[in-house]
Amino acid sequence: MSNRFSGRHALVTGHASGIGAATAKLLAAEGARITGVDRAEGRDVTDPAMWDALAPQLADIDFAIVNAGVSSGTPIVDIDLADWRRTQSVNLDGAMLTIRAAMRAMIAHGRGGAIVVTASISGIKAEAGTAAYGASKAGVIQLARVAAKEGAPHGIRVNAIAPGGVDTPMWDGADFFADMVRELGSRDAALAAMAREATPLGRWASADETARQIAFLLSDDAASITGAVLTADGGYSL
Repeated sequence: MSNRFSGRHALVTGHASGIGAATAKLLAAEGARITGVDRAEGRDVTDPAMWDALAPQLADIDFAIVNAGVSSGTPIVDIDLADWRRTQSVNLDGAMLTIRAAMRAMIAHGRGGAIVVTASISGIKAEAGTAAYGASKAGVIQLARVAAKEGAPHGIRVNAIAPGGVDTPMWDGADFFADMVRELGSRDAALAAMAREATPLGRWASADETARQIAFLLSDDAASITGAVLTADGGYSL
């Protein structure tokens, strides 16, 4: 394992599970100090007061991984407005507040930095039942692009990653996935069946694979990349 992030400070939201946990683990293994923000630990990304209180801890931040999110899978005609607002609040408002906090700190210390926003292929490709989630992730992609333009004069790079299917605990809260698990006999079998149907590569990504892609976008190897959206969907959007 390299030490390419040695002595650097990374903020990771949604770091308690899935892509966030895998990314925090990878960056820490490569020398970074991690500040994690997760609702399960009483830190809500949608709370401006929380970000104000956290600001002193972020004063020397080098990286931010904007990853906290919730899923939603309801047809438009059945969407409850409260659920719509909850999805936009966590996925889009939370992303804005995270980026704002990171950019404020990076501009103040003057060394620049790198930010990666976890979007989704749902923000690019339309599918029935994904209106709330897809709209929030489309918003996150544009937010990242605007942040990249505003951050560039300060040496701040901002990119997004748009995964397709990734094996994370987020699937476990979906009713249709629970039905597939019961029908096919195991979680692994359900994931494999979805991947075969949806992606030319015939497989989902692991959280660890996605973490390595995020780490690349943060690293000096991506020093000339900003405002980009890395599509990592196994060919689903083709």
